[in-house]
Amino acid sequence: MSARTKHEYHVSVTRMRYDAAQKSLEISVRAYTDDLEKGLSLANDNRRFVLRNDDQNNSYLEQYLRKHFALAGPDRRLRAFQYIGKEEEADATWLYLEVPFSGNPEGWVLRHDLLMETFDDQVNMVNVKWGEERKTYLFKKSQSVQAL
Repeated sequence: MSARTKHEYHVSVTRMRYDAAQKSLEISVRAYTDDLEKGLSLANDNRRFVLRNDDQNNSYLEQYLRKHFALAGPDRRLRAFQYIGKEEEADATWLYLEVPFSGNPEGWVLRHDLLMETFDDQVNMVNVKWGEERKTYLFKKSQSVQAL
């Protein structure tokens, strides 16, 4: 029996922030832990996952993210991200990524279909901060790729 709070909707929130000094895009994805566990399970032959700060599941999470989260430049070449790690918080888990980045976001494209194969109603909200400019994007099953 899980001690986590049950929820009726399936949503993740992603924050993307450009760090000009480091020339990198810092990305944090917050998703319900039980949703991530279910998504990981389905992606790994129904193996049972329990996500905790001190678990040994980072390689599975990184592999899952690489399949469902991708950033491409104006040339449409995929930009590799570095998986930094995760952090458990109440009923959610934060996933941290970093992408080397310079220039401006014009023409960049993001595919964010995290958990959409698990839940038909999954919505992934992305908040992007570039200097003083802020934008929000909603990724749904019918719209999982968008230009930034």
